[in-house]
Amino acid sequence: MLADLRLYQLISPGLPVGAFTYSQGLEWAVEARWVTSETELEAWITSMLQNSMATLELPVLLRLRNAFSQQDAEQVSHWCDYLLACRETSELRKEERQRGQALAVLLPHLEVMVAPEYEESVRSTQVAGFAVAAQHFDIAAESACVGYLWSWLDNAVMAGVKLIPLGQTSGQKLLLRISEQLPGVLAKAIAIEDDQVGSSTPAQAIASSRHETQYSRLFRS
Repeated sequence: MLADLRLYQLISPGLPVGAFTYSQGLEWAVEARWVTSETELEAWITSMLQNSMATLELPVLLRLRNAFSQQDAEQVSHWCDYLLACRETSELRKEERQRGQALAVLLPHLEVMVAPEYEESVRSTQVAGFAVAAQHFDIAAESACVGYLWSWLDNAVMAGVKLIPLGQTSGQKLLLRISEQLPGVLAKAIAIEDDQVGSSTPAQAIASSRHETQYSRLFRS
């Protein structure tokens, strides 16, 4: 039970890592009228879920969780570098690093001490910080993935609710529908081989790069 409670804390919107300040390109997609409705937001998020979360973030999280448990600093460094290399724009790389740095500052206050050989990796990506906390709190790998998925999905939906805008009820309906895909996404992530890890989200990359020079912005990405 205690591990579950620690997971809830790690995925809480109140965790001070600034997750709510990023839209991951959605802000420009709304500005360009690529995403203008509940249906289009669902399609956008589903594409990200199936072609990035299932094939990049979660597989890397699983590998980092395992590497931390085996005290394999080389694998930790490898997968953190690989994840950053897969971030296709300046904003997406900055987001990964900024959230990683915020989590690295927070973790010692939660009694999660990061060994010196892991400090640079944990600061480089939020996934590493999440993985080391999961290992410290004895959160099972699959449970950590489900929590990470839910946190990402909740933030993505709420960003769309604010930007389009949609009502809160529409947001809750979206969460209900899209969350039905999560068991399949987790199974896909678990089954993926090392040489298949990666993302294919060209629309997000375009939107993110255009967001860097967007005239008026509410979000940092």
